[in-house]
Amino acid sequence: MKPSTKPVCHHFFKPFSYFHFNFLKYEENASLYTLISYFSTSQSHNSETKNLIKELNGDITSCPKLLRKKKSHFTHFLGSSNDNYLNTFVSPEKPKVHNANAISNISVEGSTGSSIRKPINLLLFMCHSPVKNVMWEARSSIFGRPSNSAVVQSLQNDLIAKTPSRSRTNVLFKFSSDYTLRERYRNPRNEIRIGKLLEDLDALAATISYKHCSSNDGTSRSIKLVTASMEKMILKKTIRIDTDLTIEGAVIWVGCSSLEIQLEVKQSTPESSNTTESVALTANFTFVARDSKTGKSARINAILPETEKEKLLWEEAKERNKMRKEKREQKHDTNIGDNVNRLNKLLAEALLDRDSILIKETCLQNSLVCQPEQRNIHGQIFGGFLMRKAFELAYATAYSFAGSTPCFVEVDYVDFLKPVDVGDFLQLKSCVLYTELENMSRPLIYVEVVSHVTQPEHLSSEVSNNFYFTFTVSSDSLRNGLKIRNVVPGTEEEARRVIEHIDVNKQKRLKECV
Repeated sequence: MKPSTKPVCHHFFKPFSYFHFNFLKYEENASLYTLISYFSTSQSHNSETKNLIKELNGDITSCPKLLRKKKSHFTHFLGSSNDNYLNTFVSPEKPKVHNANAISNISVEGSTGSSIRKPINLLLFMCHSPVKNVMWEARSSIFGRPSNSAVVQSLQNDLIAKTPSRSRTNVLFKFSSDYTLRERYRNPRNEIRIGKLLEDLDALAATISYKHCSSNDGTSRSIKLVTASMEKMILKKTIRIDTDLTIEGAVIWVGCSSLEIQLEVKQSTPESSNTTESVALTANFTFVARDSKTGKSARINAILPETEKEKLLWEEAKERNKMRKEKREQKHDTNIGDNVNRLNKLLAEALLDRDSILIKETCLQNSLVCQPEQRNIHGQIFGGFLMRKAFELAYATAYSFAGSTPCFVEVDYVDFLKPVDVGDFLQLKSCVLYTELENMSRPLIYVEVVSHVTQPEHLSSEVSNNFYFTFTVSSDSLRNGLKIRNVVPGTEEEARRVIEHIDVNKQKRLKECV
């Protein structure tokens, strides 16, 4: 039987009711609990239904079976016209995807488009993005199956080479026809929420990496893949919220235990005459493979680029990997004296500019305790969630600093230095690191966000992530007299961070020009 490539939705509603519920299959147990709760609190069910509720509450794992067995009771309560909806809700026969190669084309939907307000207990199960739920469901099906140690060892030893096309995956967002989906992704400016898009990009990149690292028949290997970094994510054009959107990606480079995935966000408009013009955003993620038992680096399948474009992407990714290694090696060799000289120069220039502002005066911060609902399939906090929270804080920082609604330009890069666990006390601290004012028609605001895993009991904290975002302001604001101030460091440590970021950006621009 061919596995379904669309998220399976379960629908249930009472005739002549104002409620219309919609859940992804990933949340089936939550939906069943909600169904039980609904009937338990309803005043219009009979004694037979009450007895069924007791049975269901006794063993939640048998809910689908019991519901199908007792379907006549619910049909009597719901009315025969809703028999099909009940069938789809309780159906246990829908096949699960156990093959990584089957995940290629995914259609993301919200609900049926009803704008009726949902009960609060239902909203508790709607906090995740639809695409993230679908990705996790697929990965859970593939990698959640038990396997004996002999099979696992065989899969570890029998590494293969895969073409990029083997891992290529597409996700379609039906914004044009799905009102609920649009509302979940809409920002106050009637554009897409970049933070939620970051979540989806990370979820899709992880699924693509798992597809590449699976065996030839799509079965799992005993490894854990974690996000190591995200390279420059560039917004090439405004993403509309009323037009269908496609995210497409594939593995483009593989090392011994790391791999790079490139994702493209595409949105066709009447103005875009070809495929290149439809690309609205690009992003590159790097994942590393770890043995699920020892935590050590694990070797992964090689890549075999076929087309000229795939070979070019492989060369570019190889160069980026080389630059990352050089950056790590040079990080501890920074010339402090040179930094001080450059700091003094920056401060001397700042003295002549009375409108300049110190970095510390632009800072904002946010704190949270990481909850179980934010974890990934490995039980740690989902990297996309961290990126969304960092982006939202960076956006607020740029807004507060500029005094006008900021416009997102790009994510410079993101480093994942330490995993974040459920229950960790996370502190996100942001600042405007510096500004570029050479082009006054498009001033650039560089925002740094650093996340710390804090242990108040021990008065200690450790950096888990570094995030770097770039914003600008609208041309209308500039025409109305808005002026962006120059930001300067006040300490040697701040100067080091500014200089390091400026140098990295210069190197990347030189590479792009070659």
